[in-house]
Amino acid sequence: MEITAALVKELRERTGSGMMECKKALVETQGDIEAAVEAMRKSGLAKADKKAGRIAAEGMIIIEPGANGKQAAMVEVNCETDFVSKSDDFKGFAGAVAQRVLSDRPADLEALLALPLKDGADGISINNARQALVAKLGENINVRRFVRYEADVVGSYLHGGRIGVLVEMQGGDMALAKDIAMHVAASRPVSVSSADVAPELIAKEREIFSAQAAESGKPAAIIEKMVEGRIKKFLAEVTLVGQPFVKNPDITVEQRLKESGARVIRFRRFEVGEGIEKKSENFAAEVMAQVRGN
Repeated sequence: MEITAALVKELRERTGSGMMECKKALVETQGDIEAAVEAMRKSGLAKADKKAGRIAAEGMIIIEPGANGKQAAMVEVNCETDFVSKSDDFKGFAGAVAQRVLSDRPADLEALLALPLKDGADGISINNARQALVAKLGENINVRRFVRYEADVVGSYLHGGRIGVLVEMQGGDMALAKDIAMHVAASRPVSVSSADVAPELIAKEREIFSAQAAESGKPAAIIEKMVEGRIKKFLAEVTLVGQPFVKNPDITVEQRLKESGARVIRFRRFEVGEGIEKKSENFAAEVMAQVRGN
């Protein structure tokens, strides 16, 4: 069967692969486009498996807000290099994943990866689309985590595609919710209030403060007051409501919320690659490895 340009074009549109790769697959399947699609997907799976162990600590945060300001989804999708994170293919994939989180409310990451990336006849799952993108872009790509909020008011803030915040709020309005989300992005609180701080974190800080205070040689009763004072200060520094508000440091976030009769129920802050151990490589060697297809 003759491998026409139209056939190659159709395969490219369906798989997103290069022209020569599509032509080769069609030659091998004697022009059977369905067989070519299947063969290329299998090839993509093999390439994805090969790259699965490589560290993917770059990428982007995507926020997909609902139309009425009462829902929003936030997703982190990772790749290996900043260069790939800026590609249209990568951004399109990440955006489609965020849209699916917003619309389908998946329970966990496994459920999300099993959903179709887009509505349509082919119904390719997010995980299969991810594997195909690995084969096309030559880097390990992972959907790392997501969160979806739904409440009276859901605010968001995205900083350069690398830091994203969702805030779930009762009362107030979208403008305030966005200001609070911006504050969380800048000030990195660990919880909404002191009641939400993990007991083990407080115990650790108390142990450190007690050891420092003991060196003062003061009586035990005084030392206890010193430690309690430092714990109180520590909790103000790490909790959202205790921090000075970034847009007006003369008041706390708690005071700003009270002005509007609002309350923050919860928040999430994502930063690209946080917690992922990054491998340090020589940049020139990294480029050569990419050129060689390693």
